[in-house]
Amino acid sequence: MCAKCQISSFLHAHHYNIYIVYFYFFAYIRNIKNKYLVDYLLTYFNPIQLAVLAALTLALLQQLGRFIRYIFLAATRAPQTNSANFQPLSVVICARNEDANLKEMLPIVCEQDYNEFEVIVVNDCSEDETIIVLAEMERRYTNLRHTNIDPDRKFMHGKKLAITIGVKSAKYEHIVFIDADCQPASNQWLKQVAASYTNNTEIVLGYGGYKPCKGLLDKLIRFDTLSIAMNYLGLARTRHPYMGVGRNMSYTKSLFLNSKGFQSHYNIISGDDDLFVNEHGTRKNTKIVASKESKTISYQPETFIGWFKQKSRHITTWPRYRFGSKILLAVDSIGKFVFYASIIILIWPLQMYEYALIGFGVRFLIQMIVYKINMRKFGEKGFWLFIPIFDLIMPLFYAAVSFSNYQIKCRNRK
Repeated sequence: MCAKCQISSFLHAHHYNIYIVYFYFFAYIRNIKNKYLVDYLLTYFNPIQLAVLAALTLALLQQLGRFIRYIFLAATRAPQTNSANFQPLSVVICARNEDANLKEMLPIVCEQDYNEFEVIVVNDCSEDETIIVLAEMERRYTNLRHTNIDPDRKFMHGKKLAITIGVKSAKYEHIVFIDADCQPASNQWLKQVAASYTNNTEIVLGYGGYKPCKGLLDKLIRFDTLSIAMNYLGLARTRHPYMGVGRNMSYTKSLFLNSKGFQSHYNIISGDDDLFVNEHGTRKNTKIVASKESKTISYQPETFIGWFKQKSRHITTWPRYRFGSKILLAVDSIGKFVFYASIIILIWPLQMYEYALIGFGVRFLIQMIVYKINMRKFGEKGFWLFIPIFDLIMPLFYAAVSFSNYQIKCRNRK
């Protein structure tokens, strides 16, 4: 008896139909054209069943590929910080009415364990006591200075102007950015960022988390933040940078000035971080720093409405991404949609429960393991058991945010 007949007889005798399906698709991927195998599968499944199982298998493979990327991220080692030849750094902080936050975060930034660095606060039209706080802090820290942007009713501006002024005010080539409501997680933050620079590096991307709070909203926000970070850091780790977050990133002054800063998207309120990286990040000039010591922590929105509005602003930049970035993100989204749609169809109306259970179980197990190791890497905890629920909820949430933005856009056109 030939080898094909032996395999088929064994599988038939033991009723291992699911293994027949997976063997077929493995053979397909390796370009093995086997009409006998196709005919054999069609004796067990009708064309609709086979098509749904094919969709589930391909979507599962795509999702597993994404999880492998996250494993590579978790395996990224923290940079060595024992070098005595770190380059000097300029830390730029843009602040508007942040006097309370500046009192709390500036000492942590100014007291970093780093040899030579300056801290520049761009006071962007503040109406609170920011000026007084900065004056007090500058007496305590000689490496701290500030510049002011005065209000002008005839000239409205956003954060991009403040960043541009901060970059041009910087004395040093390598500039690190953090928001006024953020804090470094350790005094090794600057060392970790600086150690990530090599000869060709012009951009360094880090993780910006949120301070844990009580309640389900806190868990959902931190899950979403970690998921986004795993995606953009994981893709940058595999040389496909597409975004970063302004509360923990770094780039060189020459890159900013030579590329004319935010000129190509200055008219958009958001995008000072993700659009800049998407436009200028390459496989050769972008590195990541991924560790507990290198992350920053900020305060999350207090209400669901506040978070919804924040997300509405953020996604306005997506249409401006490079075509390649859109494809990568679309493949991930489509893969997840096809996976869950296939699971639902297998349960009803096809009533192929065992296949739905196996497919869902494989993805669920790997997802939980991958998230656990990344939560440990970035010092996150408290929402691990909610991951399967949040994973189902978030696509619906982003669909609602996109629909809301579309409605607003339509109203503005009238």
